[in-house]
Amino acid sequence: MINKILPLTILDDSNKTLFEKDKYKIPLYQRAFAWSDKEICQLIDDINDFTADHYYLGSLIVNLNKDGVYEVIDGQQRLTALFLLLDYVGDYNWGKDRLSYECRDRSNFTLNGLAELTNDSVEAYLANPEKIEQTLIAGRKIISDKFSTDKIDKNKFISNLKKVILYRIEVPPHTDLNRYFEIMNVRGEQLEQHDILKAKLMEPLDKQSRIAFAAVWDACRDMTGYVQMHFPKDEREVMFGGDWDWLYLDRYDFLCKKKDTTIASRSVLDIIKQDALPTTIDGEDETGNRIRFDSIIGFTYFLMHVLKVFAAAELDKESYSIPDLLDDKKLLDTFVPIIDNGMKNGKSITKKDFSLAFIKCLLKCRFLFDKYIIKREYKNEDNNGAWSLKELKVSGARSKKKAYYKDTYFGEYNEKTKDKWNRTEINLMLQSCLRVSYTSPKIMHWITKLLLWLYDDNNRQRLSQYQGYTENIAKENAIAFLQDNANYRQGVNTPHIVLNYLDYLLWIERDNAEYKKLDFAQFAFEFRNSVEHWYPQHPSEQSFAKWDDVDRFGNLCIIQRNINSKFSNLSPASKKNTYGQMIEKGSLKLRVMSELTKDDAKWKNQVCEEHEKEMLNLLQNACNLPIIP
Repeated sequence: MINKILPLTILDDSNKTLFEKDKYKIPLYQRAFAWSDKEICQLIDDINDFTADHYYLGSLIVNLNKDGVYEVIDGQQRLTALFLLLDYVGDYNWGKDRLSYECRDRSNFTLNGLAELTNDSVEAYLANPEKIEQTLIAGRKIISDKFSTDKIDKNKFISNLKKVILYRIEVPPHTDLNRYFEIMNVRGEQLEQHDILKAKLMEPLDKQSRIAFAAVWDACRDMTGYVQMHFPKDEREVMFGGDWDWLYLDRYDFLCKKKDTTIASRSVLDIIKQDALPTTIDGEDETGNRIRFDSIIGFTYFLMHVLKVFAAAELDKESYSIPDLLDDKKLLDTFVPIIDNGMKNGKSITKKDFSLAFIKCLLKCRFLFDKYIIKREYKNEDNNGAWSLKELKVSGARSKKKAYYKDTYFGEYNEKTKDKWNRTEINLMLQSCLRVSYTSPKIMHWITKLLLWLYDDNNRQRLSQYQGYTENIAKENAIAFLQDNANYRQGVNTPHIVLNYLDYLLWIERDNAEYKKLDFAQFAFEFRNSVEHWYPQHPSEQSFAKWDDVDRFGNLCIIQRNINSKFSNLSPASKKNTYGQMIEKGSLKLRVMSELTKDDAKWKNQVCEEHEKEMLNLLQNACNLPIIP
């Protein structure tokens, strides 16, 4: 287990740096400082640009030696860069050997005499060229050039430095440091906040409970594919049944009783994190292998959603406070107060009970997430992928079971209500509408809402209502727009969800005679994130008349940004004639506007207003608001 986790300030309010408080030594088995422009400039940008109360910079894995010096196992490149950065922005006089390299005299000479070595005079270089470590001087030069070129305000930067947090993780005594470093070096990355959170949650558990916790955490951590497939077959059969399609949380103790002969010999890293998180780009993982399913959010954001579900479902409301904005940089800051202060039924929940309850919640939410929330699915060599809403099934005899995927079940066709639309298709369209409207993972609150609804076992007995619940989420901002904007003239500030939800409503009407020829059935939501004026704000070369009412709702649609540049400032008729094929694949409102356009003047003087009334009435009707007469 981890010995100690301590948040460090790089620079405190009394202007003391972390190097004035403790000494750090880089052991011989580590390489010399090797950060280049890219890493150093990114560090400077990260510190200079954040606007939150504080900023989590990363982790520092250390071993406390008997002489009180911290031996740096992982994080030395960042730590050295911070030393160079602090030396550049201020005069902190921390003395010698606050950061040193074992058996590397040139590095130590350079660090101890850095202020003298990097001033405008070059005497020190010339006098002792054999003692200078050029990579450190080069790093200091990169910092100087960056501040000069970008005109960075040192005072503002120092103010931000005081809000930067670095987590120092101390390994327990008698850790095999060489083996530990070897594993860290192969993995090639710093511990993330979710790694530290995992360690914190595992701390109060006994050995067997840690085995179960780690098994579930590691399975949920891989956001590609379906969580069942991240368990070994014997665990999968127990936890998800013979068909692998249901979750039996009451069998969780099976994971605790499972023997693990390696637990006693595991290093700290083995306990915290078995493997690096896979990163995916357009259907491939970091090694170039094809993946079939990819999540719409990463694991850190998923943890934030799960915490909100857990708190709402399992804890007393007055015992916790969670920021509305999902901020992956504040994962620990969000979790720790709830771990420390959470209550259930008026009583404080112990850290052990919190960890055991949360890991079960995590597994349940991941199972629900995979089954009922959209993914990106990649088939064959298609790198674009498609929205997918499928559940895992199994076929074959017991000894030769094979996973396959089919549309998620949401209930049978209802003859009485003439429910003619496939519920999976509708749910998929609604969720993809939400996904492309709220592009930042910080504001994907719809995921929390859907998970919380699904978390209630009673709701999953009436899945036919899931569609209506999802649509109500999509309606929220549309209703606010309709109620608060009587003139409907927001132009490019029109909420994207309003235009995307309107496209969903047009898709629902796809069999109507007036829309059939536009082939709405082939429509899919894409990242159309630029609001476009059909009649332009600035007519091209003033070749046609300017229109003062271009911001009205009827003249707007949502398109890809690259199309926006191509549309430029052409007239409606010119756009229709020049970019017909592009329009045929665009948003549904765009297709309707193009079809209605016969003449520029007529669009401006009559057709736009008629189209606007029809579209607003479609929205009003769906939102149960009065129809415009």
